[in-house]
Amino acid sequence: MTDLLTKFDDVIALRQGLIDSGVTDPFNLVMEKVESPTVAICNGKRTILLGTYNYMGMTFDPDVIAAGKKALDEFGSGTTGSRVLNGTYGGHKAVEQALKDFYAMDHAMVFSTGYQANLGVISTIAGKDDYIILDIDSHASIYDGCAMGNAQIVPFRHNDIEALEKRLKRIPEGAGKLVVLEGVYSMMGDIAPLREMVAVSKANGAMVLVDEAHSMGFIGEHGRGVAEAQGVLDDVDFVIGTFSKSVGTVGGFCVSNHPKFEILRLVCRPYVFTASLPPSVVATAATSIRKLMDSADKRAHLWENSKRLHAGLRQLGFTLGTDEPQSAIIAVIMPDLEKGAAMWEALLEEGLYVNLARPPATPANVTLLRCSLCALHSEEQVGEILTMFAAAGRATGCIS
Repeated sequence: MTDLLTKFDDVIALRQGLIDSGVTDPFNLVMEKVESPTVAICNGKRTILLGTYNYMGMTFDPDVIAAGKKALDEFGSGTTGSRVLNGTYGGHKAVEQALKDFYAMDHAMVFSTGYQANLGVISTIAGKDDYIILDIDSHASIYDGCAMGNAQIVPFRHNDIEALEKRLKRIPEGAGKLVVLEGVYSMMGDIAPLREMVAVSKANGAMVLVDEAHSMGFIGEHGRGVAEAQGVLDDVDFVIGTFSKSVGTVGGFCVSNHPKFEILRLVCRPYVFTASLPPSVVATAATSIRKLMDSADKRAHLWENSKRLHAGLRQLGFTLGTDEPQSAIIAVIMPDLEKGAAMWEALLEEGLYVNLARPPATPANVTLLRCSLCALHSEEQVGEILTMFAAAGRATGCIS
């Protein structure tokens, strides 16, 4: 018998090598108790959370929690059906209305995860005779959506406007074209030049989809993302997002002004053939989204946190993924996986949790520590974080 898992032997060996070196498994951390959006108990120790994507700190909002409890009591724990059968409750329509109000768009469609939103929308609107032009650093869910729809994939160099234009001009005339971009790229925390890229795409007859998973709620005057901040939201055909970042729960969505958008509910397989989100989840999401519409002060504080942490880490001597803070994500570049794992563990021992990211998930085969700030991190906590980075960096030799 051929062992079909043999293909993963290299990954198994890499992980085992890290564990054998005595480093705590960085991909199997257990949070024993979560006290707030910024603090948890890990390995019996108070730990500041700097790797949770809880950008706006909505997971413990009293109104959000109350809405979830009420829906759980009134509608039970789950729908046991897909949206096109018995799985549409009043709460599903309410959260879609909240999204339409938030984005000021005509249509909204909610999926059970953000991954499924990309998988479903991309695979449905671009088929085997169509072309998808995408940034080479795109998220795995975007690539999987391309593969599921069997579209022709045309990648271009990260954030390169000229490369995008060249790829577009090489596509056969009359072919269907979809340009897929992200507002914030989750590994380095850098933003896309959407203003220029959307203009180039439209000039070459392409539709545009922007994934705003890591910018929704935070970036833009109303928290609608990078497309809003750069003034091109009205030119984007589809916006994909998730509930598992700023909204603070789980689920995904697509909003659009396209007049034929509603047909997706009948032809999108990851929507049609998946059980819908539980009533308690959509209730928390709807409440959170409506509160995010009035969160300018929190957005301003999060920007201050990002600027302070970025400047402090650079001053300590760390190499960062961006020259200036561009989002709530700050990537600290490590020399290699071994040093990155050691630094990750040293930070955990100091009482700080961050994400260890490694190839192939990372661009350019770099290992990095990904920090994602929260609007509820206090000034004092940001100071603690910098002190912990300094101690761990010197202990592991990452800084002098």
